[in-house]
Amino acid sequence: MSEANPAFAAIDHATAQAHEASSHWAASTASERARLLRGLADVLEQNATALIALANDESALGEPRLTGELARTAFQLRGFASAAEAGVPYLQIDDAAAPGAPPAGRPRLTLVQVPLGPVAMFSASNFPFAFSVLGGDTASALAAGCPVIVKAHSGHPALSRKVFELAVAVVAQQGLPVGVLTLVEGASREAGAYLVRHPNIAAVAFTGSYQGGVALWRVANERPRPIPFFGELGSINPLVVLPGALANGVAEVAKSLAGSIALGCGQFCTSPGLILVFDDADGRSFTAALADALSTQSPHRMLTDSIRYGFDHAVGKMASHAAVRSLIEMREPRELHEAGDDSCAGPWPRLFEVEAAAFIANSDLHEEMFGPAALVVKVRSVAEVLQVLQAVEGSLTVTLWGVQQNTADNLALIRAAEQIAGRVLFGGVPTGVAVTRAQQHGGPWPASTQPQTTSVGYGALARFLRPVALQDAPDWLIAAKRGGTLS
Repeated sequence: MSEANPAFAAIDHATAQAHEASSHWAASTASERARLLRGLADVLEQNATALIALANDESALGEPRLTGELARTAFQLRGFASAAEAGVPYLQIDDAAAPGAPPAGRPRLTLVQVPLGPVAMFSASNFPFAFSVLGGDTASALAAGCPVIVKAHSGHPALSRKVFELAVAVVAQQGLPVGVLTLVEGASREAGAYLVRHPNIAAVAFTGSYQGGVALWRVANERPRPIPFFGELGSINPLVVLPGALANGVAEVAKSLAGSIALGCGQFCTSPGLILVFDDADGRSFTAALADALSTQSPHRMLTDSIRYGFDHAVGKMASHAAVRSLIEMREPRELHEAGDDSCAGPWPRLFEVEAAAFIANSDLHEEMFGPAALVVKVRSVAEVLQVLQAVEGSLTVTLWGVQQNTADNLALIRAAEQIAGRVLFGGVPTGVAVTRAQQHGGPWPASTQPQTTSVGYGALARFLRPVALQDAPDWLIAAKRGGTLS
C-alpha cells in the first residue's frame, strides 16, 4: 500500500528512522537531551524574524501574537532541558531488600522510568510554533527520551518545513541519529490513520478537533497492540459570573471577557465559550455590556477554510435553535465583500443566550463553536449552575468569578468545577496557559483522552515514560539507569 501512496511511503521511511534511533535516544544522558533542546531553542530565536513573517503569511495571527508564541516555544524547550538535567526522566524509587518471610520480607525493588519509543506528534492549526514542529509535545517527548515523528499541519506547511530544516541541522551538528526528529506531511485522514497504525509508533500526541481526534484515538485502540493516545480535543470552557463579581460594575469585566472570546479569532482551545450569568438586574446589564463589547471586536481571518466552514456551520446551527436568542446582529462580511470573496474575511463575533433548562435538556447546545462566539446561559440559583456544569461533562477549564468567601455554595461550585475541568480559575480569563510544573492542560472526556496527563507544563514528559520495576538488579544497572548512561 505504501508503495502506491507517496505519503504512506514517507511515513514508512520516517518511522523506520525513528525506530532505528529509538534505543540510542532512550539511553541518552541528561546533558545530551538538554543540549539538543537548548540548541533547538537557540535556532528558533536566531531565525525569529524570518520565521514570524512566514508564520504570519500562512496564519494571519499577527506578528505580536506570533512573536510571543515563538518566545514561549523557546522558553519551554529550555524548560524541558532543565527538567532533564534535574533528573526528572531518570527518577527512581528504591525499596531496599528486607529479610524474612512475606509480607514483611521482600526482595530489593527499584522503580525506573523507561521511554515509550517513537512518538507521532500531530501539529495543531492554531499554534504554528507552540503546538507544532518544536512545540510542547515534541519538547516533552524528546526530554523523555523518545524520538518524534512530526505530522505537519496543512495550515502552515511552509513554516513547518522551514522549522524542521533548522531543527535537523541542529540534530546533525550534535552528531545525533537523524531519526531523533523526523517530519511527514499529508493532509488526508488516511495518512494520519496510517501513521497512528504504523507498528513503529509507540504513542501519539494530538491537538485538534474532536472529530479528527476521536477518529485517530479509535485507530490507536484498534491496533493489534493498542498504544497510548494523548489527545486534546477541544472544550467550551464554562465561565461562571456570580453576582458578587459584578459589585464594582460590569463594563470592565465585560470588556475583558469579550477580548478573551475574540482573541486570536477565538481559535484557542481555552476560549470561554459558555458564560453562566444570573438572571438579575446586574446580570442582564453585564450580558448587554458583553454583547456591546464583543460586537466591537475585529477578528482577523481564520486559519483555514475548513475552520471557517466549521465555525459558520456551528453558529448557524446555534442561531437556528428554537430556544436560543442571538444577542449580536449578524452583518455582512467586512473585508473583500466588494470582490465577492469572503474566504479571507474575519467572521463577525457572535453571542447567543439561552435559559438554563433549555441548555441542560439539549445536548446539541453543548458543542464547541471554535471561533469568536459564546453562549450565555441564564441561571437563577447556584443549584441551576451546578446542573449546567454537570451537563457540560469534560472541559479544559472552568472559571469561577466571585467565590472568594468560604461558603457552602462556593464550595459546591468549586467541587463541581474540579469534577469536570483540568484547570479551575478564580479570576481572569482562561485564554493563556502558563508553562510551569504545576500546570494541568487536559480534562475529562471530551476535552481530552487522558485527563490524568497534561500537554502543557513540565509534567507533560511523564506521558512518554513507562514505569518498570527492577527486582534484585545489579548495582551497575541501577547506577546506569539513574544517569542515563546505559548503552
